[in-house]
Amino acid sequence: MCFVCGRLNPAGLHMQFYDNGENEVISNYSVPARYQSYPGIVHGGILASMLDEVIGRVAMIGDHHHFMVSVRLQVLYRHPVPVETPLRIIGRIVRISSRLGKARGEIVLPDGKIACESEITLADIPAKLLSAGNRELLGWRVDS
Repeated sequence: MCFVCGRLNPAGLHMQFYDNGENEVISNYSVPARYQSYPGIVHGGILASMLDEVIGRVAMIGDHHHFMVSVRLQVLYRHPVPVETPLRIIGRIVRISSRLGKARGEIVLPDGKIACESEITLADIPAKLLSAGNRELLGWRVDS
């Protein structure tokens, strides 16, 4: 039921994510018009959510059960993002340790302009929150 990636959330974005197996996660996505703020412009909270998800998934490269949570997210909004426009959302590892991580991301417009950029600090989820039953409830999957 995740708002960004949950396939069963009727109000969600239903984004898909692909990693390069090394240091980058990518999603190609067009934001539906129902998520606008000003007419024709994607709401900034939606953009921040998309960045949080794509960047946070860099921790899962090489281990799709290595879940981390955001402890700090900084977003710089550089250009308005139009709804119904093909976007490329990218997350890249800066560094990931056994417990903490740092990554960067951007939302790129069709003309190559960076509309938003961000940096995130990640921390491991406590093991007791990730029991086998809880992992099934997550419903996370890797797209190929």
